[in-house]
Amino acid sequence: MTPEESLAEVEEAMVKSFEYLEQEFSGVRTGKASPSLVDNVDVNVPSYGSVMKLKGLAVISVPEPRMLMVAPFDPSTTNDIEKAIREANLGLNPAVDGTNIRLVIPELTEERRVEMVKRVKAMAEDARVRVRNARKQGMDAGKKMKGDNVLTEDSQKDYEAQVQELTDAAVKKVDTAATEKEAEVMTV
Repeated sequence: MTPEESLAEVEEAMVKSFEYLEQEFSGVRTGKASPSLVDNVDVNVPSYGSVMKLKGLAVISVPEPRMLMVAPFDPSTTNDIEKAIREANLGLNPAVDGTNIRLVIPELTEERRVEMVKRVKAMAEDARVRVRNARKQGMDAGKKMKGDNVLTEDSQKDYEAQVQELTDAAVKKVDTAATEKEAEVMTV
């Protein structure tokens, strides 16, 4: 493997870490209804013999500013979906209405907002850990390339400096996104 290929792998891992964080943040409530709040809820569907994401099992719409409507493609999965939403710990109380499920988004109390900010901080820290793991893999690859005589002592230092630059940029991006999401959650 060349140093360029290794750097590209490290950068790709860091980009994926950030994309995953953005996806996680989309599920954090800010007081208004959004399908992304429940899109990625894992639903155990025994009749299908698997666990699927909610967005693969139902149409999620916003009929009112503070309500979500979940319309399962297969009505037999309604109870499985309701159970999954209840167990997802989102602070939502699903109400089955025939084959549809209504989710009324409650007002966020100050206490709940603080709880959400803690969750945002934990998600951001997980993303930083993933970035640092990518950095470690990059640094280990640099040592291996030096051991395999692909890199000289000086070129290894340059390579490690590039990995560190990628890490610093990725961590800064995570911090910025976390700060923005915290502000969004705390805005009444």
